[in-house]
Amino acid sequence: MSDLTQTVTQYLALWNETDAEKRAAGIAELFAPDAPYIDPLAAVEGHDGFAAVVAGAQEQFKGLSFELHGAVDTHHNIARFQWGLVTEAGAEPVAIGFDVVVTGDDGRISGVYGFLDKVPGA
Repeated sequence: MSDLTQTVTQYLALWNETDAEKRAAGIAELFAPDAPYIDPLAAVEGHDGFAAVVAGAQEQFKGLSFELHGAVDTHHNIARFQWGLVTEAGAEPVAIGFDVVVTGDDGRISGVYGFLDKVPGA
């Protein structure tokens, strides 16, 4: 498994971590302090901004989890991948997205840029 694939695995695990303190510690470890997170529904910077987006998604989609769909495509310090929001492992996703993660020289995430391919009710 490449370092970037591991980074993506850890990133998705943060979306599924329900303990706020563990999630904050994971964000601090994985993200650069000023890293932006930008998708069609949010544009935030830093650990607290990303933590708020994740907390909001968990509140909105209680009981659902994010999982990797397909392979992580990587080159240099960039990874792109598709994820699904599912009711249980392997289930048909209720939402599907595509994220691009960029890492810095230290291997920490320096930016996440997301797209939504399928949203509930759309």
